[in-house]
Amino acid sequence: QVQLVESGGGLVQDGGSLRLSCAASGSIFSFNTMGWYRQAPGKQRELVATITSLRSTNYAHSVKGRFTISRDNAKNTVYLQMDSLKPEDTAVYYCNLLMGVNSYWGQGTQVTVSS
Repeated sequence: QVQLVESGGGLVQDGGSLRLSCAASGSIFSFNTMGWYRQAPGKQRELVATITSLRSTNYAHSVKGRFTISRDNAKNTVYLQMDSLKPEDTAVYYCNLLMGVNSYWGQGTQVTVSS
């Protein structure tokens, strides 16, 4: 069984920074894609960023240049460094692990950016 545990959310002012972490445990294949998604109130869940085990990355246009995704393969952990945060970044952020056709989700962590 795969488990994802997120940490690092919180309240920050406009222009501030936060770093999210997500540690995966269980039967983890060496080749996989980890990523972050977010869901704001009343909106659909959307992609923020993904990174493969070979460290190929993909970002949503809205966060390019402000957010950086990285990973530590030895620890099965993915990070999201969020800089220059804006109120519109307020959402619940979910960690995702994709292995083949199987997709796993964390419980979510709240990020709130005050203006």
